[in-house]
Amino acid sequence: MEQVALYREWRPQFFCDVVGQEHVCRTLQNAVMMGRTAHAYLFCGPRGTGKTSTARILAKSLNCINLNDGEPCNKCPSCESITKGISLNVIEMDAASHRGIEEIRDLKQKVGMAPSGGKYKVYIIDEVHMLTGEAFNALLKTLEEPPAHAVFILATTEAHKVPLTILSRCQRFDFRRLSRAAIKAHLSQVAEAKKWTVEDKALDLISRQAGGALRDALGLLDQAASFAGGKIRRKDIEFLTGALGQQELEGIVAAAAGCDVPAVLRQLDELFERGCDPRQVLLQLADHVRDLLFDQNTGSREQSFYAQFLRGIALAEGEMKGSSRPDLILELTLLRLTGATSPVDDQEQRRE
Repeated sequence: MEQVALYREWRPQFFCDVVGQEHVCRTLQNAVMMGRTAHAYLFCGPRGTGKTSTARILAKSLNCINLNDGEPCNKCPSCESITKGISLNVIEMDAASHRGIEEIRDLKQKVGMAPSGGKYKVYIIDEVHMLTGEAFNALLKTLEEPPAHAVFILATTEAHKVPLTILSRCQRFDFRRLSRAAIKAHLSQVAEAKKWTVEDKALDLISRQAGGALRDALGLLDQAASFAGGKIRRKDIEFLTGALGQQELEGIVAAAAGCDVPAVLRQLDELFERGCDPRQVLLQLADHVRDLLFDQNTGSREQSFYAQFLRGIALAEGEMKGSSRPDLILELTLLRLTGATSPVDDQEQRRE
């Protein structure tokens, strides 16, 4: 049996299977039932949130001959061919590698061709923001006056790069980052179906590391299952991702709060020796301190320190983007927070 990646194996086949995007799926499902579908859609949002999967489900619904409350049957020839990726009525194009005007001209010539054994021809253009200006201009005319049988679904992670002339001709749907709770619940369902044993703390860490992208979470779970043999513990995820353990996070924050400069530097040296990415360390510290800030047992004095800590992390994150030494920026940030180097003192010294 061919081995399939976990995120492909669990790709949603119905609107009801799409996790965390109920506002999008309900609207599209009702539009299909009422016969009020648009000729062009723009699906925008972070990676791994279900844009392409939802586009394929919509394509199946538009051509399905046995619709059930707007959901495709997944049994008719049209649905099966789209699921297998061999349908002549669904054309997918990756704009990142086919971004020129010639590709769009070729698409325009084929748009006029009638669908083969279905109602609609659906054109899914992924990463549409990568198209050149000339390609967008060529696409614009088709979006203005499309054939009755053509439906365009444009997907992008950067909607602000799509020209306003294109945006104004599409129905826009914003896909949201998934909550950690939603990702954790889905991963638990997948693990149960695959008969894997996964620690609750491991699911928490995977959900946190995924950053709201379900595809990334499934990929990490798949990798962890291969590494741990189906018995996944939190320390396995920490080892695979380089994530810090709870004790390490608490140790760094405690050392900074206690103005213990040697302890802060020693712990950072140990992390860098292990090959930990300073940017990932910074983000994990931010998550940990944020949890402490909103803890009900946190006193007002501690809240003030945690708020200052988060502000320092936010500034460091911006500094790291253009730096070749993110490790140095992380060290300086934590040293400032220990009181060893005060930003106010630095400014006064410069004035003098």
